[in-house]
Amino acid sequence: MEKYLDLFNNPTILRYTKLVLWILVIVLCIGIFRRVLRKSIDNISIRYKAQKGVEVLGYVLIALVILMGFTFENIKDYTIIIGLFTAGITFTLQELILSIAGSFYIFFVRVYQPGDRIEINGIRGDVIDIDSIYTTLMEIGEWVSSDNYSGRIVKISNAFVFKGPIKNYSMDFPFVWDELNVLITYGSDVELAKKIILDNATELLSDATKNSLAIWEGMVKRYYIENAKIAPTLAISLTDNWIAINLRYITDYKLRRNTKHELFELIERSILSTEGKVTLASNTLQLLKIPEVDIKLKQQYEGACEL
Repeated sequence: MEKYLDLFNNPTILRYTKLVLWILVIVLCIGIFRRVLRKSIDNISIRYKAQKGVEVLGYVLIALVILMGFTFENIKDYTIIIGLFTAGITFTLQELILSIAGSFYIFFVRVYQPGDRIEINGIRGDVIDIDSIYTTLMEIGEWVSSDNYSGRIVKISNAFVFKGPIKNYSMDFPFVWDELNVLITYGSDVELAKKIILDNATELLSDATKNSLAIWEGMVKRYYIENAKIAPTLAISLTDNWIAINLRYITDYKLRRNTKHELFELIERSILSTEGKVTLASNTLQLLKIPEVDIKLKQQYEGACEL
């Protein structure tokens, strides 16, 4: 018993015990105040901000109590406390610190800039603002087809530049390759169909092909990348139902949907003007007629049926 009494009479033990009790009291007060504010304030925004304010104030008080609870009799105690305090702040605010570091990384490395179309953390959109913590996007896709705006403004933490890939549609090479499948029936003039598709694509995409060629040549010189064909190309595949002609072409990343629409219109109009030499295919269902069965019964069986 005397040993235990001597233990509690130790000034260092008393100092740490008081420190722990003060911290527990502050934590308890934070919980009580948050509960009172939750019940007394109806406005969600004001209630949230008030609760966060009480929480931050409590953390500041805890930090002050920890600093005041130690007597800095020598520099060793002082450095230990400062180290522990700094480590705690770093752990608590690690996401904020990463976001601020991410903003510098975005600015100096030029990962993306306002006006670029990117995909980050599974979200696609056009960058409309970059601040010290968040990147703001005008979202595209989701429930809206193709590359149209959904109307939602999305804020993404800048810390995500360190956590995953960033897909940039417009940096260095503001063009994308796209494909269009034209389905024709068996018996159609395949060579004529190929000529129609390629001629229309070449005419419509002449400006995009010309503008992208110079930029692509610069990409080949700058990066370790193989050269690619910029002009429209075709590939044919045969299926059970039709002949599929695949058109691969390059277009401006913001004009992808409109380019595909114009190509479809031109190709359809040209195919219809062939007067049946080329016919567009569709899913068909062929019904087979069941052969007729002629059943003749012998006369004796017919008599038995009459009885």
